[in-house]
Amino acid sequence: MRVYITRKAHFSAAHRLYNPNFSEEKNKEVYGLCNNPLYHGHNYILEVTICGEPDSDTGYLIDLKKLKEIINEKIIKYVDHKNLNLEVDFLKDIIPTSENLAIAFWKRLEKEIPRGKLYSIKIYESENNIVEYRGE
Repeated sequence: MRVYITRKAHFSAAHRLYNPNFSEEKNKEVYGLCNNPLYHGHNYILEVTICGEPDSDTGYLIDLKKLKEIINEKIIKYVDHKNLNLEVDFLKDIIPTSENLAIAFWKRLEKEIPRGKLYSIKIYESENNIVEYRGE
């Protein structure tokens, strides 16, 4: 019997959407206000979902406290109150769109889940803008 559990985390960060291979005009056209040279910020919500069989002894797929620790250790401590373009080594040379953040976070978490498997990473950049990645 497969179950899915999700842990939410929050972080605040600044970024600028900018492709160095584009002209300034094309960056403005493609990214609009998100191309602000002085950056802009979001209060992100991150949801990490894992799936698998609950342990027959504990009833847990994973202790949610342990999942929280993994998320904090592998992601939140690096991105919270940071400039994603300038301060996060694992995002170096990546345009920090929510799509790219979801993929980068997946890569950092995929091998860290001790039981079950990573099912999805969901990032809420705002209440209206949400990205989900399932490692495909």
